[in-house]
Amino acid sequence: MMADQTPTAPQTPSGLNHVVLNVRDLDEAHRFWTECLGFTQVGTLRQTGADGRPRPRMRFYSGERGGKLRHHDIALVERRALPAEPAQPQAFNHVAIDYPTQEAWQKQIDFLLSSGVELHGRVDRGVTRSIYVTDPDGNEIELVHELPRAQWEQDIDAALNRAVERPIVSGSGMPERR
Repeated sequence: MMADQTPTAPQTPSGLNHVVLNVRDLDEAHRFWTECLGFTQVGTLRQTGADGRPRPRMRFYSGERGGKLRHHDIALVERRALPAEPAQPQAFNHVAIDYPTQEAWQKQIDFLLSSGVELHGRVDRGVTRSIYVTDPDGNEIELVHELPRAQWEQDIDAALNRAVERPIVSGSGMPERR
């Protein structure tokens, strides 16, 4: 995208892609979301952090649309309080907003960059292209473009476990300062 073609307004999203919730007890939450609400577990995160230590336990769940599972509608992340910490209510982890095309997703990134909004990570996953921003209240927002179903539907779990960090770039392909 040429510099004079930077979008002057945000792109209209398709809607919400998924929500991630922090939970105290992943097994208890799993029973609620599957046995009470009817969701199907489609994956379990098996990645380790950059330091090699395991990440918090995380599972992915899907409803059905047109008789097909999605890569996930909701994910649950176990966030247990340390013994010395008082129990606090668990909360929202992040929400993912979906853009209908890769072009619309890239135009939204360009708009945010031109507006001075700080983007703090880009990851190509097995199911989406994702970029992260924080709202004024500190809530993490993931902006996604979902990859074609044929690329992930045969092994949703493996696709959910794929994550390749990428530089944040404008539509012109030039890396941006963060």
